[in-house]
Amino acid sequence: MAELTRRERLARPRQAMPAQPAAVRTRGFGEVNLGFTSGLAILEAERCLLCPRPKCIEGCPVGVRIDEFVALVADGRFDEAAKVVKIDNSLPAICGRVCPQEYQCEGACVMGRNHEPVAIGALERFVADYEREHGLVRAEPAAVRTGKRVAVVGSGPAGLACATDLAKTGHDVTVFEALHELGGVLVYGIPEFRLPKEIVRAEIDQLARLGVRFETNAVIGMVQTLDELLEEFDAVFIGVGAGLPRFMDIPGENLVGVYSANEFLTRVNLMKAYLPEADTPVLDVHGRRVAVFGGGNTALDAVRVAIRLGAAPASLIYRRSEEEMPARGEEIAHAEEEGVDLVTLAAPVELLGDGDGRLTGAVIQRMQLGESDDSGRRRPEPIAGSEYAIDLDVAIVAVGNSPNPLLPRTDATLEQTRRGTLVADEATGRTTKRGVFAGGDIVTGGATVILAMGAGRRAAAAIDQYLETGKWEAVARAGENDEGGDDVAPVP
Repeated sequence: MAELTRRERLARPRQAMPAQPAAVRTRGFGEVNLGFTSGLAILEAERCLLCPRPKCIEGCPVGVRIDEFVALVADGRFDEAAKVVKIDNSLPAICGRVCPQEYQCEGACVMGRNHEPVAIGALERFVADYEREHGLVRAEPAAVRTGKRVAVVGSGPAGLACATDLAKTGHDVTVFEALHELGGVLVYGIPEFRLPKEIVRAEIDQLARLGVRFETNAVIGMVQTLDELLEEFDAVFIGVGAGLPRFMDIPGENLVGVYSANEFLTRVNLMKAYLPEADTPVLDVHGRRVAVFGGGNTALDAVRVAIRLGAAPASLIYRRSEEEMPARGEEIAHAEEEGVDLVTLAAPVELLGDGDGRLTGAVIQRMQLGESDDSGRRRPEPIAGSEYAIDLDVAIVAVGNSPNPLLPRTDATLEQTRRGTLVADEATGRTTKRGVFAGGDIVTGGATVILAMGAGRRAAAAIDQYLETGKWEAVARAGENDEGGDDVAPVP
């Protein structure tokens, strides 16, 4: 690392991520952020203060050795930096693009107390891309095989992280995916311009090199039950996510032209509905009036997709203020640059339709912020008599998701919480069914990629121990603690 004084490190500004101009990127689905060059990466890495007790590591859900890899970047040792990252994070090119670093590693960065934090996410992306682009990826099956077999249900972040660690330990791992493409929410929920699918495929290819097997179009709970899997495998990990969309429970949500964000984004991402030749085209939104209801990353993704499909205008309507939005700051800024009309302190109370049952508009009520709620944000409160009507052709609801209900419905021995999540030990992922572990959104409710990966890694360690010892400790069933087994607050 360059010999810079503390004063010199503090004086250097955070390096800006190169990006496509808004006028260019809204005409297609190419990736918005272009990534650091080698020079920019070194300049940014040299800002690190070399803390003796790095707080950034404590802020990372999978404990990436941030101080080590950033120091290697500063020295220009990019290949070595990538190896350090991948000790703890099997999907660095993905996490570097989509994780909310401002709330995690960068949020804990000491530099950020009085200056801009080190751009840890951008550096993680850089080293992962460098390794891939220079043909330096090395992944081989474990030399020693245990002979134990593990089934991983779901190929999203939790399942992939769990499968990686188990494969490295020498277990035979098979991942079952219900859809026809691997990646879970990484492929159906995040647009191409934010996470190119070739990046997801490249990360999954590395797992295949480790010996992980994949089966697509395999809806566990329908084609096979958990009991049938346990006859074939020594343990099962459930990482099926939270893919059941929530709605607002207001009049008119059944009108033609009203979508959940899940359906809208899946049609565009997985079925390539933005292509004219697609077999399952999305509703033509070109020149149509589109509104997305919500304020998270999914809502931002949906409205930015609508912009690219030619919506005019495209609005994001959110019931709190912009400062209260849970979406990443970068995504909000990009949306505004791209022409999204951001309407805050407003919420729909009714969707309006014509005699044919088609959406024509919405009644919006203005809101004000009251006292803080359980999420720590000020609670939105309606302003009496403030309703007004807007014209709409398409409405997209992005107000959150519930856990996938299929497996719990088909196996009564899997205990659920009041929110429909699976009861599982936080430290190990053990469920109420012997030999079955779970992690990610199916346990916590909708959260982040890196949090799901952390849960997958903890479960992998516990599965390895279970396969070695055969010991199984009982997990408290719902209702046996003060929160009825629901001890994880919903993600806003």
